[in-house]
Amino acid sequence: MKNPLVHSDRRLGRSSSDWVSSFSCEDMGVLIVCRGPIRKEAIDVFREMGISRIGILLSEKDSIVYPRALAPEIRDLDPSHVHPVPDYTGATREERKQRIAQMIEICRKNDYGYIFAGYGFMAEDEEFVRSIEESGLKFIGPCSYTVHAAGFKDEAKRTALENDVSVTPGVNDVTVRTLMHKAGDEAGLRAIADQHGIQAAALGDASKSFAEKAEAVLLGSYEKQVDLFTIDELGEQVEREVAKMLADYPGSRVRLKAIGGGGGKGQRILGEAKLAKSLVREILNEVKATGVGDNKNVLIELNIEQTRHNEIQLVGNGTWCVSLGGRDCSLQMHEQKLLEVSVTQEMLRKEIEASRAAGLTTRQKALEEDLATLIRMEAEAERFGTAVKLDNVSTFECIVSGPRHFFMEVNTRIQVEHRVSELCYALRFRNPENPSDYFDVESLVEVMALLARHGQRLPRPERILREGAAVEARLNATNRALRPHAGGEIMSWSDPIPCEIRDDQGISRKNPDTGLFMRYRLAGAYDSNIALLVTTGRDRKHSYENLAEILRCTELRGPDLATNLEFHFGLVHFFLGQDVMAKPTTAFVVPYLTLVGLLKDEANRIDLEYAYEAIQKHALKGLDPAAQKAARDIFELKRTLITRPLEKLFAEPHFLSAWLSFFRRDVEIVDGRVRFLKNPVQILAETYHLLRMEQRPGAPAALAIWDHDAEVLDQALAFYAKLASRDAGRPYYELAKELESESPKLGFDAATWAKVRAAHQGFQLGLELLGVLPVIGQRAGFFELRVEDDLTCTIPERLRDPELQARMVKVLVPPPVMKDDEIVAETGGMFYAQESPGSPPLAPVGHHFEKGDPLYVLEVMKMFNKVLAPFSGTIDEVCVTGGDGVIVSKGQVLFKVTPDEKTVIEDPAVVAARVRESTESVLAHILG
Repeated sequence: MKNPLVHSDRRLGRSSSDWVSSFSCEDMGVLIVCRGPIRKEAIDVFREMGISRIGILLSEKDSIVYPRALAPEIRDLDPSHVHPVPDYTGATREERKQRIAQMIEICRKNDYGYIFAGYGFMAEDEEFVRSIEESGLKFIGPCSYTVHAAGFKDEAKRTALENDVSVTPGVNDVTVRTLMHKAGDEAGLRAIADQHGIQAAALGDASKSFAEKAEAVLLGSYEKQVDLFTIDELGEQVEREVAKMLADYPGSRVRLKAIGGGGGKGQRILGEAKLAKSLVREILNEVKATGVGDNKNVLIELNIEQTRHNEIQLVGNGTWCVSLGGRDCSLQMHEQKLLEVSVTQEMLRKEIEASRAAGLTTRQKALEEDLATLIRMEAEAERFGTAVKLDNVSTFECIVSGPRHFFMEVNTRIQVEHRVSELCYALRFRNPENPSDYFDVESLVEVMALLARHGQRLPRPERILREGAAVEARLNATNRALRPHAGGEIMSWSDPIPCEIRDDQGISRKNPDTGLFMRYRLAGAYDSNIALLVTTGRDRKHSYENLAEILRCTELRGPDLATNLEFHFGLVHFFLGQDVMAKPTTAFVVPYLTLVGLLKDEANRIDLEYAYEAIQKHALKGLDPAAQKAARDIFELKRTLITRPLEKLFAEPHFLSAWLSFFRRDVEIVDGRVRFLKNPVQILAETYHLLRMEQRPGAPAALAIWDHDAEVLDQALAFYAKLASRDAGRPYYELAKELESESPKLGFDAATWAKVRAAHQGFQLGLELLGVLPVIGQRAGFFELRVEDDLTCTIPERLRDPELQARMVKVLVPPPVMKDDEIVAETGGMFYAQESPGSPPLAPVGHHFEKGDPLYVLEVMKMFNKVLAPFSGTIDEVCVTGGDGVIVSKGQVLFKVTPDEKTVIEDPAVVAARVRESTESVLAHILG
C-alpha cells in the first residue's frame, strides 16, 4: 500500500520551473550500505526522486547463513545491483578498513557516486566518512568534520560548552587523565611519546598545560595506531573519577558512555566505583573499540534519574541550520527506544489553549513549561548545528528534568524515528529571486540526498506544518517481558490499514506471482527491530487512537514468534485512558512492566470456569425448579460468549492492562463491591471489539465471536438500545436498581414491565464474571500507577523494587522447564563461555556457583547479556561444544550440574485448592 504521506513523485527535474528543476537528483548513483527498515525506505525515496542507479550490500548473514532470513529488499532490485560482502562493518579495526575499501571499490566499478549509510553500522564513523571523501565519492550525511566535532561525545560536549548549551556534570577526557596519571609529569609524558615514536609539537610549547600536552600525545597515538595504556589502566582511572563523582553527589549514580556508542550501546549506569573497571571493558567491547590504536575515551556523567529523553531534529547545509521540532523518546528500556512521539510548538500551544478553556490550570502550566523548554532546546540545537558546520541531518539529544534540560549528545545520522518529525513538518525551499517559486520536501531521506548533491545552493528553508502529531512504535522481536527473543519465524502478517505507515524492510510484501506471504526468519543476527509502525493525527490523542487501531488490527503469526506488539497495545491504551500529554520519564517502562506482571500473577490465581460455575450456583439460589432450569439453560447458552474473551485477557496480561485502561471510567469498586457505570452487555460487546474478536469476513473461528454467541449479544444490545430511548444518561447501576422494582417504571404498563425485567435478568446472567477484572486490577495496584494533574507519572515505590521486578519477569515469561540437574538457555542466541576474548570461562567444569553468579554470556540481537545462575550448585559438564559464538536455542541444555538443594515440586491438588480459595475471595467483591 502506497501511503501518500510518505510516497509521492519527487522528480524535481520534471518541474516547469527552471530553478526547481535545477535541483534534480536523477543523475545520482547511490550505494546503500546499511540494512533494516531504512534500506527499503531509501530505495523507495531514491526511486521516487528519479534515481535509477541504486545498489545495496548483502552480507553472508542476510544471504546464506540463516535460512528464510534473506533480505526482502532484493526482490525489488536487479541482481547486478546487489553486492555481496562478508558483513557490513567488520569485527575489528582492520576488517573495518577492508570493508570500507571494498565499498569504495564497488562504487567505482558500478558508477555509484554516493554512499548512503542510514542509521546503522558505520553512519557515524569518522574514518569511514573521511575515506569516502578522500576517494572522491560523496557521503549522503554529515561530512567528516561534523562527524568529529559533533558525533564524538567528548568533542560534542566541548562544543556545547563553548556555545552556551546546557550540559550534564561529568568528565569528558578520562583517556587524557589516564595518560597523565601514568606519565606522572611532563618528563614522563615525553618518555612515553619517545618510546612510541610520537612527534607532538605541543610537548615543546611552554604555553601548553600538562593536560593539553597529554591530549596532543594521545592524538598522535591514534595516528600511529598504538596504545599508550591498557584497558585495565583506563578502567582504574575511570574508577577513581567515578569514586570522586559519587562522593561529590551523594545518593546519585553515574553513567559511563563510550564516545562512539549509539542506539543505547556502549552505556552503563553504576552506583559503586568498584564496578567501573569491568564495565569499561564491557562497553568498549560492545562498540568494538578494544583494538590497538582505537580511541577508547569514555564519558563519565552524573546520571540524572528522573528525566525525559527529548531530541531535536536538525537539518543544515554548512551555512544555515534549521530545527524540525522535537521528539519525546522517554518510553524506552535498556536504553532502547520503544515509543516516540512528536513535540511541536503548534501542538503544545493548541493543548495549552484547550487546558485554559477547560479550567485545567495545573495542566496548562505544565504544558507551558514544556513549550518554553522546547523553544530553548530548538534554539540551542540550531546554534550547535551552526557551530559544527552541520551540512546534512543530525539529532540534538537532551535529557529534560522539570523545567531544566541538559545536552546529552548529537547523532550525526538520520534517526530510526525520523518519520515522527518529517510527518509534522515539510521543508519549503524558495527561490531567493522569486519567492512564489518554491518546492517542498517531505522526506528527510530526500533532503539528505538533495544536500549531498546540491548543498550550498539550497537556500535556508521554511518549515511548513503537515500533520498535527505523529507517533512511532518500534515492533521488536522481544518476549512479553521485553527481553530479546531470537529464532521466531513470521508466516503471515496482516495488510496495513489506511492510517498505518509500516516500515518493515519489505517483510510483509507478498510474492508478486502468487499473492502469498513469504516466510521470514528472525535470526537474531542484528538488533531486535522488525518494523516501525507509524501514524499521525490532528493532535496527540488522535495519533494515539490511530496507533491503537493499528495495533488492534495487526496480526503476526508463526512458530516460536514473540514480539512486543501486545506490550504496545497495553501501553498506548494506558495513556489513552489517562492523558496522552503525560510526561513519563525514562524510568517508566520497567515499573509499568512490573505492574503488568502483577496483573498476570493475580490472574494466575483465578479459575474462570470455577468462577462461572460459582456465579451460576449463586444465581440459582431460591429459585423454583422451573426457574432454575431456565437459568441453567441461559448460563449454558452464554458460557462461551462470556468466557472466551476473558480467557484471552487472562492469557495475555498486556491485553488485560489495555482492558483496565479502556474501561477505567466504566467500572468502579465502592465499599468493596464492584459497580458498573456502563451496562455490562455494552462492556462485553466493546471487549470483543477491543480484542478484535468481533465478526469479520474471513476471520478464523478461534479468533472471532461464534455465530450463536453473536446472535445472543446482538439481541441484548438491541434490547438495551430500545430501553435507552426511554432512559438515557444515567449510570448503569441506577438503571439496574430501577429494574429491580416490581412496580412499572419508564412508562411501561405492568405486563410489559414484567417482560422487560425478565429479559434484563436473562441478558445479565453470568455477566458478573466481568467484575473479576477490576478486582484483579485493584489487587495488583494497577490504578496506583497514574498520570497526575501536572502530567507527571506517579510510580508506586514498590514497583521500583529490583527483586519484585525480577520476579515479575519470570511471571510474564516463565523460564524454560528444566530438570534440577541442568541449566538450559533462557532464549535463543549466541553462547559465549567468557566475558571477553582471552578471559577464563565463567563456569568451567568443577566450578561451584552461587545463586546470582554469572554463568555465561548470551548475545541476542547484538546485545550481550550475562546470564545469572537461578540456584547454587556445581558444574559437572559443559554441554555446548564448538567453542564460543555457538548458536543455541531456547531450552537447550547448556550445563549439567549438581544443585546444592533439590527442588521440591508442589502437589497440583494443593495448587488447585489455593486457586479456588483465591477465586472465592475475588467473587466476594462481586456476589457479596
